[in-house]
Amino acid sequence: MRYEKMSSFIVMDIVREALKYEDTIHFEIGQPDLNPTPKVKQRLAKALDDDKFSYTESLGLLQLREKIVEHYKKEYKVDIKPSQILLTPGTSGAFLVAYTLTLKHKGKLGLSDPSYPCYKNFAHMLDIDPVFMNIDKSCNYQLNIEHLKKNKIDALQISSPSNPTGNIYEDNNLKELIEYCDKNRIAFISDELYHGLVYEKKASTALQFSSNVIVINGFSKYYCMPGLRLGWMIVPEKLSREAEIIAQNIFISAPTLSQYAALEAFDYEYLESIKEIFKKRRDYLFKELNEIFSVDAKPEGAFYLWVDVSKYTNDSFSFAKELLENIHIATTPGIDFGSNKTNKYLRFAYTRDIEHMKEGIKRLKEYLQSR
Repeated sequence: MRYEKMSSFIVMDIVREALKYEDTIHFEIGQPDLNPTPKVKQRLAKALDDDKFSYTESLGLLQLREKIVEHYKKEYKVDIKPSQILLTPGTSGAFLVAYTLTLKHKGKLGLSDPSYPCYKNFAHMLDIDPVFMNIDKSCNYQLNIEHLKKNKIDALQISSPSNPTGNIYEDNNLKELIEYCDKNRIAFISDELYHGLVYEKKASTALQFSSNVIVINGFSKYYCMPGLRLGWMIVPEKLSREAEIIAQNIFISAPTLSQYAALEAFDYEYLESIKEIFKKRRDYLFKELNEIFSVDAKPEGAFYLWVDVSKYTNDSFSFAKELLENIHIATTPGIDFGSNKTNKYLRFAYTRDIEHMKEGIKRLKEYLQSR
């Protein structure tokens, strides 16, 4: 059975266990604690008042797709058409569509190790074979064409900024990967969910290098709307009808109320203030954790730190459990993200305020000194 190949999403198991303690310090969950712009809430209330409870067309509200077109023109100088955009129930819906669209039965999906755990589970669900390629600090946690030359794949999935490391693919490398995939008829899928949460430089979209790519993004992270479950994907024009047909049969359409709320999400002044808050949190937590453990690199984007805890353990799952049970600190064990040295890592999310994190650092230092 396909289900037998799937593994639990460990971070969600940790979230459940963390709820047992009222004083838990939360470093585990990858969702912002900040609210979206007030304009989103106002637009959501209006949609409720206007009785917007019906389905939209499967591609999603044209009005919102036009907003996304404007966003790509403004932020990346890229021209796309509303017909290339599909609104989805979270990015999870987008990955299911993308993999169904690009991979046949037993097709091979190239993934980095470590990477977001749901990629491989979506592959197993669809009877697709994940092909893992190891990355670490020696390659700046980026896949490159040397990885691809050593592995036979039909599609490549990357994320930039990435989960769990927060690294951003360099433009030259991104361009080379896309060109290699184009030349070798490998579908290229770019998870850009953390775009916007980029701190010292600007992340490029894969669409700046080719129109023959699939780009996935959404409103859960940068736009602070995780519970509204709304993502989007951009596909080549030749695939837009096929993507629409798949969506019609999987989820009909993305949540209607969420789509109306998202019409007001592109409040750039407000979003800039969100980014600055996360940058300050990153700087604080990076400094503190680097004094206790070892952090391979300061994350360039997203809101995670990939922390080497091998000074204390070679079993990240047991160590995460120990910290939760003894000092009520919730983290995500590295093994959630793969098997490449992940037993030596924990992922810390800086998705709570600095005062909350300070208490966590205090507990960590005291506990480890006496351990």
